Amino acid sequence: MVARLLLLRAWPRGPAVGPGPLCRPLSSGSGSREYLQLSIVPTMHFQDSLPRLPIPKLEDTVKRYLRAQKPLLDDGQFRKTEQFCKSFENGIGKELHEQLVAQDKQNKRTSYISGPWFDMYLSARDSIVLNFNPFMAFNPDPKSEYNDQLTRATNMTVSAIRFLKTLRAGLLEPEVFHLNPAKSDTETFKKLIRFVPSFLSWYGAYLVNAYPLDMSQYFRLFNSTRLPRPIRDELVTDEKARHLLVLRKGQFYVFDVLDQDGNIVSASEIQAHLKYILSDDSPAPTFPVAYLTTENRDVWAELRQKLVSGGNEETLRKVDSAVFCLCLDDFPMKDLVHLSHNMLHGDGTNRWFDKSFNLIIAKDGTAAVHFEHAWGDGVAVLRLLNEMFKDSVQAPAVSPQSQPARTDSPAAVQKLNFKLNDALKTGISSAKEKFDAIVKTLTISFIQFRRGGKEFLKKQKLSPDSVAQLAFQMAFLRQYGQTVATYESCSTAAFKHGRTETIRPASVFTKRCSEAFVREPSQHSAGELQQMMAECSKYHGQLTKEAAMGQGFDRHLFALRYLAAAKGIVLPELYLDPAYGQINHNILSTSTLTSPAVNIGGFAPVVPDGFGIAYAVHDNWIGCNVSSYPGRNAREFLQCVEKALEDIFDAIEGKCLKT
Repeated sequence: MVARLLLLRAWPRGPAVGPGPLCRPLSSGSGSREYLQLSIVPTMHFQDSLPRLPIPKLEDTVKRYLRAQKPLLDDGQFRKTEQFCKSFENGIGKELHEQLVAQDKQNKRTSYISGPWFDMYLSARDSIVLNFNPFMAFNPDPKSEYNDQLTRATNMTVSAIRFLKTLRAGLLEPEVFHLNPAKSDTETFKKLIRFVPSFLSWYGAYLVNAYPLDMSQYFRLFNSTRLPRPIRDELVTDEKARHLLVLRKGQFYVFDVLDQDGNIVSASEIQAHLKYILSDDSPAPTFPVAYLTTENRDVWAELRQKLVSGGNEETLRKVDSAVFCLCLDDFPMKDLVHLSHNMLHGDGTNRWFDKSFNLIIAKDGTAAVHFEHAWGDGVAVLRLLNEMFKDSVQAPAVSPQSQPARTDSPAAVQKLNFKLNDALKTGISSAKEKFDAIVKTLTISFIQFRRGGKEFLKKQKLSPDSVAQLAFQMAFLRQYGQTVATYESCSTAAFKHGRTETIRPASVFTKRCSEAFVREPSQHSAGELQQMMAECSKYHGQLTKEAAMGQGFDRHLFALRYLAAAKGIVLPELYLDPAYGQINHNILSTSTLTSPAVNIGGFAPVVPDGFGIAYAVHDNWIGCNVSSYPGRNAREFLQCVEKALEDIFDAIEGKCLKT
């Protein structure tokens, strides 16, 4: 359960101050039809010299933790938590911190959080559907005729394979955030930096205000899956496999997308094979095996063993080792809410949720990536989306007029059949029953606030992200009358094997500002409200910068707790304090991204009484996609968010607020 409560939703985002957002511009390079680009700087050129993720000072972690607790506790509760912190800092916490630092010094090839974070994900026994896996949906192809399902599926598959080849050949441009692109994002700089040895290259980039990012997760994008195991799952990657897995109507198909020499199979052949699969009129299976990937991980591990012993080992190997999973859905998307439900969970029959990612293409060409979260975070996935979108739009492999190759698809495409005994059929039926029951309880709602966005807010010298987060605080206060634990994920990919850190947007500043807007609007002038918003923005910028630089408190406290458990030490009182449980019961779980490739993203709440809030502040509008379970109301919450944004914009414009 701890894993679920601490779970991040790792959309890449970066600080309003400091290194800047981690959403990189779409790559400008280009390559042959086998490659997306031909970078003269090797893909992993900076990896060896990346700075290590710092372990914060214990006293700083305690101070930050208490600051985050302040708006959530009454005076009596806060004094108790202060005492727990004092005892921890001067006693067992100090010992654990010293051990963590010593351990980190002995293990310089990785980060102090990498191992514990993998363990957190892989040891979690809850279903990965809704509890862990998020989705990101692509924008439509700007040329409407290219949104034909077969055309788009072919183009996106080819672009994904080009990405794979470019990555493995070391020709993908390194992931770098440029603070001064006029100096660093130039051919001159690239020609120079490629000659700087890898163990020094990061410093060369740093001198021109460029920040290379960790790319250690990228190899798990392809040919990878999460295998269910008792107690702790396993991540496996088989880079030798050359086939694509395709799901349609719950049926499984595989065919090679790379030939024996590692070249991409011609686009017209891939198109022909996909056309053949789309024309298969076989009915959906009575017992769709894909349901098993929605199960509790221990239950799935046991059933998988039965699949293996029942003669399905080779079939499962083909599923697990496939380059990725392409899911072809037989219906169009009705609207963004329908899209979100379909891409986040679907009906359970046409996804293999354990794969590193599922590329989903609906009947109308609507496309999305649904990804398993243990192997990595949003930075790698967003890079894949950006490059796939750009390549499929600017250099499509086929056009709507293209004719599929005259090839023997019935011979090239293998349909996979599972041998199912009664125990497995019962297991599939049980998995379906549980899946259907939980999915029915999930509500998703979406708004687009069109009054303004990033451009307007920046002119007011307000952090756009702080305004969105303030709106969430105001909305929850209006709807439920309280301030609650809030989580915003922030990438620490600026460091070697960095994962994420938590920004804690609920602060004494947002609480005071929210109460002024919601409870006593007539008692404050627009100028006073503007001043409070400026304080919120400044403090949120500080929190964001600290998180991006590895100076939050959540990962540090998590690592100390993990270390105590690993050494068999009795859990320190700090972790038994109800306030610690409460701040990690993230009722508002939030994550943001902006990208020219992405239309919408989403995820489920991380706690039963919470909201899952995916949002994006665009240049001139703000989008927000919210999920909830019974007991919370996503639609009403978004109405309150919209009201909050209206009030914020009124106050910025100097208008009087109505009670």
